[in-house]
Amino acid sequence: MTVELVEVVRSGFRECVHSGSVVILGADGEPTLALGEVHVPIFPRSTNKPMQAITLLRNGFEPLDDAELAIATASHYGEPDHVALVERLLDRFGFDEKALECPPDLPQDERARSEAPEPRRVYMNCSGKHAAMLATCAVNGWPTEGYLDQAHPLQQAVIATITDLTGEPETDLGIDGCGLPIIPVSLVNLARAFAAMATAAPGSPQRRVADAIRANPRVISGTNAPDLLTMQATPDLVCKIGADGVHAGALPDGTAFAYKIADGHDRARIPLTLAILHRMGIEWTTAHAELAAPPVLGGGTRVGVIRAIPGVI
Repeated sequence: MTVELVEVVRSGFRECVHSGSVVILGADGEPTLALGEVHVPIFPRSTNKPMQAITLLRNGFEPLDDAELAIATASHYGEPDHVALVERLLDRFGFDEKALECPPDLPQDERARSEAPEPRRVYMNCSGKHAAMLATCAVNGWPTEGYLDQAHPLQQAVIATITDLTGEPETDLGIDGCGLPIIPVSLVNLARAFAAMATAAPGSPQRRVADAIRANPRVISGTNAPDLLTMQATPDLVCKIGADGVHAGALPDGTAFAYKIADGHDRARIPLTLAILHRMGIEWTTAHAELAAPPVLGGGTRVGVIRAIPGVI
């Protein structure tokens, strides 16, 4: 039930194809394009993070600034500025790195990874979210050990928020890569949740998270990351990737998108996102055009392209 979305063309030969499902919503919240399984729940992975951050604000977490709120939504690359924000957040609420219950990891950024002597919890891409969750537990007097457990008051609050924002009925949960519960959501409802964030009243938890992401695209991602490149080219966009081929985003007018690449391959992500933004009416720039067609190399020379399949989006 998935649809061919992105192709890899080498020397005029269609070498690979990436299939998936995609939905684009109009400002009224109804689909203007629906390809594949847009009503079937998927694991949104890290596209959940903005909704988790909204939960924290609703439950008393108060960041020092937008960068601290952004790191709470981040799939960061473990670069020095990312680690500094996580450590500042932990220190401000009296925690050390050992309190984080995400697994140790090495930075995703190549330079930071080469300089890291060993895996650490603060390097893990979800550590900002975990630090902000610890802070919210401290504010509410909730236990800080076992905050990953589905029955913990914090996770019950997260479930309630995501159910509220997506309208998705409660169902069995999974476990995300960082150990937290993950809530299945359909692509159409995931897109509607991002639209709700982008159009929320200024100062509301939803809008504060959207504004923090827009203002700090590098904080939520890292050097040359898809979200950074896409939001730099499209400043009004709020978007967030999730592992294994998930992406969602919205514009201030409430138009929104969400997709899942079936094989989870990252190379299909940016060309597909750019094709979607073009379909949504974004004014095309040189930056958009370059992102939409990354090269396929042969002997160090461009011999092909990775692109959204013409005429599909």
